[in-house]
Amino acid sequence: MGKLAKKIKNSGALGHYVYLAIRGLREVYVNCLHTDKQAIRKKFKKRVGENPDLDHPQTLNEKIQWLKLHDRKDLYTTLVDKFAVREYIAEKFGEEYLIPLYHRFLKAKELTPENITEVPCIIKTNHDSGTYRIIRDKTQVNWRSLRRDFSCNLLVNYYYFSQEWPYKNIKPRCIVVEKLLETKEGKIPNDYKLHYINGELQFIYVSYDREGVNDRCTYDKDWNRLPFLWIPKKSYREGMNTADVPKPKTLEKMIEFGNEVAKDFKYVRVDFYDVDGKLYFGEITLYHGSGMDVFFPEAYDLYYGNKLQLE
Repeated sequence: MGKLAKKIKNSGALGHYVYLAIRGLREVYVNCLHTDKQAIRKKFKKRVGENPDLDHPQTLNEKIQWLKLHDRKDLYTTLVDKFAVREYIAEKFGEEYLIPLYHRFLKAKELTPENITEVPCIIKTNHDSGTYRIIRDKTQVNWRSLRRDFSCNLLVNYYYFSQEWPYKNIKPRCIVVEKLLETKEGKIPNDYKLHYINGELQFIYVSYDREGVNDRCTYDKDWNRLPFLWIPKKSYREGMNTADVPKPKTLEKMIEFGNEVAKDFKYVRVDFYDVDGKLYFGEITLYHGSGMDVFFPEAYDLYYGNKLQLE
C-alpha cells in the first residue's frame, strides 16, 4: 500500500470509503482496459525490470506467467482458498496436519473481542494473498481499525491485482481465524516452501526466524545449501542465505506430502511448518511471488526455466 493510500485509509470513516472507492476503480480499470496479458507485461516490467516474453517463455518467471494465462482448472480455485483448501488437505493427508481453526466469519463486523475467544491467533481472509493480522493480546488491538481493514479486504478481488486466475471466483469470501503457531520458545516457526517443477522437488526455500534474524535461505532435498535466492527485488539485501537453519525433524514427511500434491502440476509450491517436531500444512501456491520475484544470481531463472516443460 502506498503512503498516500494508507494515509487516506486511516483518516477516518470518510477516508476509509474513499480508499475503498479508489481500490474499486483500480479493479475496473485493470479489468476493462487491459487484457490479462497486457496487465502482466506492465507489472512484470515494473517489478522485475524487464519485458517478459509471454509467447515463447524461457525463464521460470516467464513460464509462470504463461501458466497464469493458459493453465486454468476449477481445482485451482479450491487450492488458493484458505478455507476450502483445508478440506482438500484433510481428505488427502488427515486433519491432524491442519492448523487449528478457531473461527470463520463472513462479515468484518464480527471481529470483536467477545468473538475472538482464543489467543494468540492469526486472522486472514480466504480469498486474498499476504493479508493477515496477528493477535497476542486483545487489549492491544484497535478493534475498529481491524474491522475497517478487513471490510476493505473482503471487497477486493485479488485476481485483478495479480492476474492469478484461481483467485477470481472464490466464493464466499470470509475471514479465517486460526491458532497462531509458536515454538516452545514463543517464536513463529520457520516456513518451509517446497518448490516442484513437473512433479519433482527442485529446492526448499525457508523463511527463517521472521521475528528475529529474518533470513531467507535455500536448500536442496538433502539439506545442502543452494547458492541462490528467489525473492522480491526490493527485499534483497547483502548477507542473506547465510543463517544456519537446522534440518526440520519432519522434512521426510514434508517431502512425502509435497510429492503427492505435485503430481498434478507443472509448477507448484507446497508450504509447511515444523513446530518442535509437529508438522502442519501451510498452503499451496501456484505462482510463487506471482512469478515476479527475482533470482539472485539471475542465471537461475533460466536454469529452472529450462526444467519446466509446458507442453
